[in-house]
Amino acid sequence: QVQLVESGGGLVQPGGSLRLSCAASGSIFSIGAMGWYRQAPGKQRELVATITSGGSTNYADSVKGRFTISRDNAKNTVYLQMKSLKPEDTAVYYCNARLQLGPFTPSYDYWGQGTRVTVSS
Repeated sequence: QVQLVESGGGLVQPGGSLRLSCAASGSIFSIGAMGWYRQAPGKQRELVATITSGGSTNYADSVKGRFTISRDNAKNTVYLQMKSLKPEDTAVYYCNARLQLGPFTPSYDYWGQGTRVTVSS
């Protein structure tokens, strides 16, 4: 069974740092773009950052300069290093990956279960 499992969320004070991880497991032929999205209470899910299989990155304006996305293709894992956290970063963070399960099958988007990040003093 293919799944994305996130870890690393928690409670942190404003100005603090956290590192999120998301590992893809199961029978996977290839992984395309991976990314992080977040959903704050009462708001729609929004893009935080994405990274292609080649390492090209894209960030939401609200996190540029504070968050860094990276991936380890050997471990099928994507990371989100978050620094200078603000209360408005509080949300459930979801991992996303475009997975191809076989050589002749199309790719589909998969989602993790989410990990909660709370920024509060």
